[in-house]
Amino acid sequence: MNAPNDAPQVLDLQAWETLRESHAAYMAGTSRAYDEVLADVADRIRSTGSIGKADIGALLFWKRLRADTPWVRELMVKPEQEVREITEKAVSAVTDVSLSVPKAASAGRAALSPLPGFKTGDALASALLLAASPERMAVYDERAQTGLETLGLPLSPAPGRYGRYMELVEDLRSAAAHFGHTWSARDVDVALFWLGGPK
Repeated sequence: MNAPNDAPQVLDLQAWETLRESHAAYMAGTSRAYDEVLADVADRIRSTGSIGKADIGALLFWKRLRADTPWVRELMVKPEQEVREITEKAVSAVTDVSLSVPKAASAGRAALSPLPGFKTGDALASALLLAASPERMAVYDERAQTGLETLGLPLSPAPGRYGRYMELVEDLRSAAAHFGHTWSARDVDVALFWLGGPK
């Protein structure tokens, strides 16, 4: 990774201020208690090295996604051991510090694809990957996509999107460092989430 002052600038000062203000607004407008569910799941993943059905259910609740869908039933009838065997590979990928963040993200996302409901779409998958590696990963959703577009940063929906998203997140972390702020990937995703929300 380049040093902050040598980092390619994906944002000009005006765009950075837009993102920084969105981050500040999120922090001011969101209860610190909101991420308690995420933290609890992350602690369990850290101790088990895998993600179980109850963890997925908690993250579905945390992301406020619908559970009355066919894939949820398919997942519920899959044995816990099979779910954990699949998710263990994803946890291993995103916590592998020998891989760059985008490569770890791509590998983790690919590892989840055999699970019902995880073949396409990155919203819930990215929540699982964030819980598996809170220090490295970030959540992707439609609001983050809109936030990127607001900043003039394109992100194609083609396969492999989550890895490309994390590459942009890392670029935005470098931009934050350039402007004198130390941001985590989660800081970037909440700023994008707020930026992409209703005005």
